[in-house]
Parts: sequence; structure tokens; C-alpha cells
Amino acid sequence: MVRHDDARRLGWLGTGRMGVEMGRRLLSAGCDLAVFNRSMSKAEPLIRLGPDGLMSGSGPAPQVLIDCSTVSAEASARVRAEIAGRGTALLAAPVMGNPKVVRAGKMTAAVSGPRDAFDLAEPYLNMLGHGVTYVGDGEVARTVKLCHNLFLGVVAQSLAEITVLAEKSGITRQAFLDCLNKSVMGSLFTGYKTPAYVNLDFAPTFTATLLRKDFDLGLAAAREHEVPMPVAAVVHQLIQGLVGRGYGDSDFAALLQQQADSAGLLLVSEHAEVSDGLGTSDTLSVEIRTRRKGGTGRETPPPLALQESPRPERGSRPFGRRAGGLHQQQQ
Repeated sequence: MVRHDDARRLGWLGTGRMGVEMGRRLLSAGCDLAVFNRSMSKAEPLIRLGPDGLMSGSGPAPQVLIDCSTVSAEASARVRAEIAGRGTALLAAPVMGNPKVVRAGKMTAAVSGPRDAFDLAEPYLNMLGHGVTYVGDGEVARTVKLCHNLFLGVVAQSLAEITVLAEKSGITRQAFLDCLNKSVMGSLFTGYKTPAYVNLDFAPTFTATLLRKDFDLGLAAAREHEVPMPVAAVVHQLIQGLVGRGYGDSDFAALLQQQADSAGLLLVSEHAEVSDGLGTSDTLSVEIRTRRKGGTGRETPPPLALQESPRPERGSRPFGRRAGGLHQQQQ
């Protein structure tokens, strides 16, 4: 918790599904949060280096800018260099989690950039969830996020394989996953995905298309560093097959359906009440105070600004539409 005399004004850019939940956590912790919107109905990321961007005003710039999206290291480095001229430090802080995970206080993030900027921002970042990890200078947090998502895909595919084996052997998915989650092999992730696997709920929390994109980037990084990744390479092709079969906009948990199809197993929902292990409660009813550009002047950015990951757009390129000097991933 931040002491009152250390409190700083925070600017928040983006109120999509993730941004709303993350902003609520800061508000519930008593932060002075200003949300920048393009319209009252929908906020869009405004970290542009062009004439309409956050850094375009002639007044004081934010002391620290924290980018929570997943973008290329090259784009992030370009923004870092350009805003340094305004005296603003950039922290790359790609997050691990989704809105439900944020509500449960389980979100985390890898953070890279100047250490003194991280020390300033750490108390606020910790309010967003389970804590954050400083992983070094520059853009290394981007690589940590890619490694995380490679592991995510590999574990999801492995979980699909053993679940199908158990069911084809006569064991219900609910019983099998309940046992697994109680064992030393169970994890927060296997527990969280249990309702989807048991009840075949593939409503997207993270789409197969986005996971494929992260595997594209992760395996490219592996080639760059001459690191063999045979297991991840196989899972990459399985995810490609999932997208090719029409599951691109579904949750990556649809790997279970693909695995069952390959095994000749007809899946049906077990319609079971199972916990996701997160202990989530109803969304807090907190009003987010918005500030809009008015008249001919611009609002002065607060000392500390945070930007959330934007929402996916159908048909977007790997890093989405060009936003000034930054390629935004639609996530």
C-alpha cells in the first residue's frame, strides 16, 4: 500500500475488459486515478507519438509511462527512445491474466526498464494483482511474456491429451480433473481451466489466433538465439490446426475438442458445477472518473501513466493497426 504522502496522480489509458478491472483495483486501493477517454462510451489507447497522442502536448509529460500491452521489442524500443527526450521513462509491463484473473487478484506482470522507474511504480503495480517481477532493463519483459505464453500453450495441449485419455478409459472429466487439481501436479492454471474442460465452455479468454501469434513470435526468438524447442514446435502446429478448423476466435481450451476428435471421442458437456479455483466475487461497483479533452487545450498528463492491452480486432495484423510509433497488439 502506498502511504498518503507518497501518493501520486495516476493516468489510465484504455478501459477495455482488462483496463476496467485493473482500474477498479487501483480505485479500490484509494489511488487518485484519471481515465483518459476519446469518448464517454469507449476509451482507446492514446500512447501515440503523433499530434493526438499522450506525448504531443507542450506541458509536463508523465514521469513514468507503463505499457501493459504485448508489442514487439522493436516497437517498444522506438517509443522508449522517443519519449526519453521528454524526460519520461518507459516500463514494459506485459501482464499475465485476463479480466477474471484480475478480479481475483491473481494477475501478475513482468516489468523491464530503468530500475529507478520500477521502484517508483512498483507499489501501484502490486495493487493490480498478485505482484510483479522486475526482470531487467530494456525490453526483456517482452521475451518473458512470450516464454510464458509458449508454456501456456504446451500445458494446455498436454492437459487436453491426458483428459481425453482419462475419458476414453471411462473416467469423467470432472472426476479426473478434480483428482489432478488435488495432487502435486495440479496448479492454479489447471484449476482455472477445469470448468472449460468439464463443461466445454470455449468462450474466449484468450483466442487460439492470439496464441498462435505468440507462438510465431516465441519460436522466431528461439531461432534467433539458436534454442531448439521441439515440444513447442509441435504444439505450434496443433494450434495452427485449431485455427484452420475454425476455432480461431474460440478460447485456446478448444484444444480439448481437437484432441478428442483426433481420438475418435465424442465430447458432451458434463453440466457440472465446478470451481475455477480463483475465488472470484462479483465485480466491484466502482465509478471510474473520466477526463476528456475540452476546448482548445489538452489535459496535462499526470506524473504516472499506465496503458492497458487493447482488445482484439478481427483481421488485424500481428501487432494490430499502427498507432503513431507503436504497434499495438490487439489483445
